[in-house]
Amino acid sequence: MRQEEIWDADAARRYDTPGTGMFAPEVLDPTVDRLAELAGGGRALEFAIGTGRVAVPLAERGVPVTGIELSLPMIGRLRAKAGEETIPVIIGDMATAVAPGEYTLVYLVYNTISNLLTQAEQVACFRNAARHLTPGGRFVIELWVPELRKLPPAQEAVVWHSTPGYIALDTYDVLTQHVVSHHFRFDETRQATLYRTPHRYIWPSELDLMAQLAGFTLESRTADWTTAPFTAGSRSHVSVYRLPADD
Repeated sequence: MRQEEIWDADAARRYDTPGTGMFAPEVLDPTVDRLAELAGGGRALEFAIGTGRVAVPLAERGVPVTGIELSLPMIGRLRAKAGEETIPVIIGDMATAVAPGEYTLVYLVYNTISNLLTQAEQVACFRNAARHLTPGGRFVIELWVPELRKLPPAQEAVVWHSTPGYIALDTYDVLTQHVVSHHFRFDETRQATLYRTPHRYIWPSELDLMAQLAGFTLESRTADWTTAPFTAGSRSHVSVYRLPADD
């Protein structure tokens, strides 16, 4: 399926969970705080802005935000929160679409770069970020660490979340670095609903090489938005890449 088919009206509706999940204050507030700091008083561009989970509170903090987004239903939900004059959005793919102007910060949150399913597209995403940034500008990526260490020989699936009424598991194809996330929701009946999304997983070292190809250097890598140290046991990371500043 094409990405615009995956992120349809139903996906956009399920994405917004005000006050809980990704929208919980303990998740969202540190994200916005850190991005506002990294913007350094300049303009920010969000790749795959979605329904505005991060962009809306970041704009409310006084950071001018523009977005790039492929999904029209996602943009529709964003427009219920903020108008075009507040958060302009360019319709298109984050690897190729161009937004007007220059920015001090480009960011990609919550594993979204893995929605690009080839290495070439992911490298193009880095280059697209670089073309939008001022000298010394930063590209920030939040991404999960592939959990291949949990895979015994010949096993292809890992359960990564389980709560009452919800189970999430990933199935891996280690030859192509492809993974499909399966989200099962159920109640006391015998029926369940399944929602699936494909991804291409990226190791931190490969991500750093992609950055290098686009002219970036790694400025910092932390385990989360609170800047906790990144360790061998971290399940995700926030990586900050920077372009060279003018002499």
